[in-house]
Amino acid sequence: MEGLFDKLTDWIKELLIGMIEGNLTNMFSDVNEKVGTIATEVGRTPQSWNSDVFSMIKNLSETVIIPIAGLVITFVLCYELISMLIDRNNLHDIDTWMFFKWVFKAFVAITIVTNTFDIVMATFDVGQHMVSNAAGVISSDTNIDIASSIVSMVEGLEELGIAELIAISLETTIVRFCMDALSIVITVILYGRMIEIYLVSSMAAIPMATMANKEWGQIGNNYFRSLFALAIQGFFIMVCVGIYSVLVKTIVVTDNIHASIAMILTYTVLLCFSLFKTGSISKSILNAH
Repeated sequence: MEGLFDKLTDWIKELLIGMIEGNLTNMFSDVNEKVGTIATEVGRTPQSWNSDVFSMIKNLSETVIIPIAGLVITFVLCYELISMLIDRNNLHDIDTWMFFKWVFKAFVAITIVTNTFDIVMATFDVGQHMVSNAAGVISSDTNIDIASSIVSMVEGLEELGIAELIAISLETTIVRFCMDALSIVITVILYGRMIEIYLVSSMAAIPMATMANKEWGQIGNNYFRSLFALAIQGFFIMVCVGIYSVLVKTIVVTDNIHASIAMILTYTVLLCFSLFKTGSISKSILNAH
């Protein structure tokens, strides 16, 4: 009877240890895979991320937004002409060069509006160039050594009792779900940034149409700062990945499974928090609203 009880105990322990090992393997694999895709995703331009969405946004800009931008630029240019005339002593002091200046402003403004989408994409090409250069400097090795880590963690589990193994299996299950949630958060951040880029790009012609006038031009200036903030956000995301890769290499996996899991979870949460902050940091640097 005692031998049967020992076999049953060993079977339960093996089952729990296998469950713990499976949780650790899946947890590390998911984190390695998701963090490893950050550099690839953030280095893509709007054209290469999804060509179908890009074509739709471009068609919307050309067929829907640019005609409205034409109305806006007509109003702005008329307002600019009236302001120029009134500012010169209420039409009493008028020089012909003022009209040449206005014609030049109109030419530049119309050129900007008609080539808005190319200007916007050029901005993100600059951001992609920064990300590509940063990838050559920042270490992208963010993988946690799964094999050696799991061996170090589970080698002492056979000496534990069933109650402790049940507690550890519950802990690893909870942490695994947390890691899955963090992987989803990372995906949301990356996809959300790209969707924001598409949304901002679709309306680019309207704020660009206001740049012919000093007062109304603040709208266009702020838009362009926001646009460039989105472009350089990818660079800050790469810096966050670089910091994470350095921190991961400092992790010393020991037979203390609780401390090792807590350290890895802490660094992953820190990465997600940093990724959330990249947007506000880039906008604050460029004073974009």
